[in-house]
Amino acid sequence: MAVASVTQRGYGGLAEEPDQLYVETRELRIQGFLLFMVSDLVLFSSFIFAYLYLRNSGQGWPAGGPKLDIALAAVNSIVLFGSGATMHFALENWKHGSFSKFANWIVMTIILGAGFLSGQVLEYIHIGARWSSGIFGASFYTLTGMHGLHVFAGIIYLTVLLLQAAQGKYTFTKYTGLTLGTLYWHFVDVIWVVLFSIFYLL
Repeated sequence: MAVASVTQRGYGGLAEEPDQLYVETRELRIQGFLLFMVSDLVLFSSFIFAYLYLRNSGQGWPAGGPKLDIALAAVNSIVLFGSGATMHFALENWKHGSFSKFANWIVMTIILGAGFLSGQVLEYIHIGARWSSGIFGASFYTLTGMHGLHVFAGIIYLTVLLLQAAQGKYTFTKYTGLTLGTLYWHFVDVIWVVLFSIFYLL
């Protein structure tokens, strides 16, 4: 019933131009969200550059360098990057007026995000106490843990967006919240590309 009502409202909105108030508030919401992401980027960057500096300085660095499970991390990365693709398809299907396909893709994104977190927990268990202390351990658990927290927040965010869409909060011409949710999820993907590179490839 909810799906049908959302679809009707959405298709009914296809012929309507967004009102001026919506356009103005949309720009403000987008600007505010971009400022939030910039501040988040600064936060991650400060920790990343601190890690790289300490690693290159060599002071207190583990002899022989840390050995992480690259295969496990690679599989986990594929899961997260796949969720970025499914989130893209979710938004595109909303733009094209298909609530059911949007719902399927965003649910798949949520599942893949939860799968990534499960993989991260598995990796923590696999690592055990070997790198739980020292400079590397502090850097690794801080950065990956902070990223995992963002993924968890993203899962909650996407779940709320799905519920709001089902309740008719968005139409197929007014969906700024869905766009911002997609941007956030892609941001999480990009941060993981950097973390995967510095911890597993360098």
